[in-house]
Amino acid sequence: MTPGRATPHTAAVPAQRLELRLPDAKPTYAPGEAVAEAHRCLYCHDAPCVTACPTGIDIPGFIRKIGTGNVRGSARTILSANLLGYSCARVCPVEVLCVGACVYNEWHRTPPIQIGRLQRYAVETVFAAGGADTLLAKAPRTAKRVACVGAGPASLAAAGYLALEGAEVTLFEKRKVAGGLNTTGVAPYKMHVEGSLLEVDFIRSLGVEIREGVEVGRDVSPADLLRDHDAVFLGIGLGADASLGWIPRGRSRACGGRS
Repeated sequence: MTPGRATPHTAAVPAQRLELRLPDAKPTYAPGEAVAEAHRCLYCHDAPCVTACPTGIDIPGFIRKIGTGNVRGSARTILSANLLGYSCARVCPVEVLCVGACVYNEWHRTPPIQIGRLQRYAVETVFAAGGADTLLAKAPRTAKRVACVGAGPASLAAAGYLALEGAEVTLFEKRKVAGGLNTTGVAPYKMHVEGSLLEVDFIRSLGVEIREGVEVGRDVSPADLLRDHDAVFLGIGLGADASLGWIPRGRSRACGGRS
């Protein structure tokens, strides 16, 4: 499978979506491009890019592995620190975080190391090759059962880590497609829906069950979740968007509309 291409699960995404017409602002590297960019890195000790990363990924470490051809090891370094390292590589504001902290900026050597694009390359390459589910060590299965309400980034991350610790985890998502904001709210020039669903499929491969189209309170009761599980994680998302409501006639031009 070509990196970034839709998995069979992405058949749920309508082919006529306008976002599919928008090009990728930061396309994934070809192997040679990734190695060349990796060799630009100085592999700093006490690297400021690591300090700037909210998830503390060993950035010099994973870049060095790309430079030596160990892409699988690079992905392991990323995902061991951040199970959602793929979507973070795509949508994280790296210009004000890790890339913004790169020492090349102070030296006025441009561009700084393209950390996000290298991170995407490593994880996407391993996703495409298969076997990503064997990258991280898994604890023996326990008798613990956990339910996660919602299947957005919070629940996906929690479920993935719990599964690695041996718990049996089930996600309940009221929408027909999992992924939450990554699927429905990310600007498509950063990541198309299929990118989000690649990550959803990775979390599913860790042994997580995702029940889509199942709403808690309608299809399953909260009482049943509490009875059947040892713990319940609530990852219900941001809620409804704000609305301007009714705009008086004659004032809609200020909002770009017509009176």
